[in-house]
Amino acid sequence: MGFLKDFKEFAIKGNVIDLAVAVIIGTAFGKIVSSLVNDILMPPIGLLLGGVDFTYLKWILKRGNEAAEEVAIHYGNFMQNVLDFIIIAFSVFLVVRIYRRLERKKEETPAPSPVAPTNEEKLLAEIRDLLKEKPL
Repeated sequence: MGFLKDFKEFAIKGNVIDLAVAVIIGTAFGKIVSSLVNDILMPPIGLLLGGVDFTYLKWILKRGNEAAEEVAIHYGNFMQNVLDFIIIAFSVFLVVRIYRRLERKKEETPAPSPVAPTNEEKLLAEIRDLLKEKPL
C-alpha cells in the first residue's frame, strides 16, 4: 500500500502538472517553429539556391527498380531538421533572455521606503508607551 500512496502523492504534486503543461506547450511551440521554418523561411532560401527544396535533397546510392527500392541518403531532410533545431534553440534562448532581463529589472526596482510616521502617530506611540509603563 505504501508504493501506491507514494505514487499518488508524486502524481498529484504540482511539479508533475507543471511538467505536463510544459510538454503540451512545447509540442505546440515545436509545431509553430516547424511551420515557420517549412512555410516561411525555407521557400525563400530554396528560391535563392535555385528553387531547391531541402527535404528532397539526397545522394542516391542505388537506383530503384521494380524488384528493389531506391537506397539513398536523405541529407536534405537532415539539413531541414538541423535548421529547425537552430531556430527552436534560438527562440528558446530569446525567451529565456527576455525573462531573465525582466527578472533583473524587477530585482533592481527599489522597494518603497517606509513612510515616516506623522507627528500624530509619534504622539500616539508615546502615549501607548507611557500607558504600558503605568501599573494598573
